[in-house]
Amino acid sequence: MKTILITGAGSGIGRAVATLLYEHGWNLGLLDINREPLAELSGHWDPGRYSIQVADVTNADRVSTAIEGYMQTVPHLDVLFNCAGVLEIGDFESIDLNRHHQILDINNRGLLNCTYLAFPYLRNTKGARVINMSSASSLFGVPGFASYSASKFWVKGFTESLNVEWARHDITVMDIEPPFVRTPMLAGKESQIIQRLGVKLDADDIAQQVLAALTDTSLHHPVGLEYKLLRTARKYLPDAATRTLMKVLSGY
Repeated sequence: MKTILITGAGSGIGRAVATLLYEHGWNLGLLDINREPLAELSGHWDPGRYSIQVADVTNADRVSTAIEGYMQTVPHLDVLFNCAGVLEIGDFESIDLNRHHQILDINNRGLLNCTYLAFPYLRNTKGARVINMSSASSLFGVPGFASYSASKFWVKGFTESLNVEWARHDITVMDIEPPFVRTPMLAGKESQIIQRLGVKLDADDIAQQVLAALTDTSLHHPVGLEYKLLRTARKYLPDAATRTLMKVLSGY
């Protein structure tokens, strides 16, 4: 049976991926900072096919304990899906400094902790892989999303680096790059760029992308036709043109 450890499994994309892969017969390590949503998610599942692990991904010791806890229930680790993340929207200076720190801590340090501590188990599994949640916000810095956008640039760089490094361990590292997704993380948050581009994807759409990535070796997985076209255009547009486009879209 294939095994996967999913961070941020209690809601949004992580929850959707967990649900889909359970339906496809996978064994799941469900990791989240809160136990209750994990218990609710798995309430009617076969207890032999999942393990609930509670940890703050920014705390390396607790992540280590959580991963060890899951690995005591399965013989190997096929996939690590780094999905835990947070978002804040607004003028950079209007967002509390501690919130900026939290965005970087969870989106970057948390992902690093999980990847580093899962490595010994991934290395011992033939054809293992790491799938990281990046974002369309990693294409060009998005006004009103400064810290979040920067954190996804970090994810993209981290993914690209390990994709090369860990090939020698037979570990494939890749990321998923969606534009705005209808999830609890985005609920109640508004900005002009969201209004203009719209929210055309939901968590189930991204879960299908993750499912496809499990049998694909592409480094980056951009989601949605509009973003794919923009991503292609970005290769040829000068920075000044892209900056102007972002200025118009964001209302800055």
